[in-house]
Amino acid sequence: MLKAFFTSATGMRAQELLIDNTANNLANVNTTGFKRSHLEFADLIYDVTKLPGAPTADGQTAPIGLQIGNGVRPVGTTNVFTQGVPTETGITTHMSIEGDGFFKVTMPDGNPAYTRDGSFVLNADGVMVNGDGRLLDPNITIPNTAEQISIASTGEVSYLENGVVSQAGTIELYRFANMAGLRQLGGNLYAGSEASGPEIAGTAGSTGFGSLRQGSLEGSNVEVVSEMVALITAQRAYEINSRAIRAGDEMLSNTSQIVR
Repeated sequence: MLKAFFTSATGMRAQELLIDNTANNLANVNTTGFKRSHLEFADLIYDVTKLPGAPTADGQTAPIGLQIGNGVRPVGTTNVFTQGVPTETGITTHMSIEGDGFFKVTMPDGNPAYTRDGSFVLNADGVMVNGDGRLLDPNITIPNTAEQISIASTGEVSYLENGVVSQAGTIELYRFANMAGLRQLGGNLYAGSEASGPEIAGTAGSTGFGSLRQGSLEGSNVEVVSEMVALITAQRAYEINSRAIRAGDEMLSNTSQIVR
């Protein structure tokens, strides 16, 4: 059986995964705070018939070897945390991060999750939550009678009530040594992992952390043109790999006809 069948099959599977990843990026082109993912590949182990530098029959050293590969395999996906374009919403509890950092919210099981989606609102108790009702950590509570809410670029939250300005708390930001190691939970949320390392807390605007921008949301960092080019490239590579299988089938067919 021709090795090309199995080698090309790994190539077709790799391009399927690439198209799946690209489709997910394009589907989230308008998702708040979404970070596009990049799929990485590596070649498979090689069948070595002759090593480079092996001695030849006449005592010389072979300048090249004979090594035939077995295809490709997916290594993993890496999120690209470049800055998305902020969009003004005019909603006072909305925030975008200009620079590095994540907001932290509390999941129903009590575990923390992290997000770049700053579309926070106040629930019935005046506590700041995200669109799914997850509490912002540390909690920020604002009375329902507040007339105006102000969020400074450094995270201090204040409100105006009966002509008096009061402090509601400070929004902290968090980052990780290896952001590519974060685990994606869906819902614009990430969770820490052994690969990401522990969370590093800090104040917005301090060293290593971005600043907050009230009344705006960070858009997706997906570049439609780049994703379309990747989609076309993957489609063509898939077709070429299928042609290699077809060529191998024709070779076997010709061989069987010779035997007859």
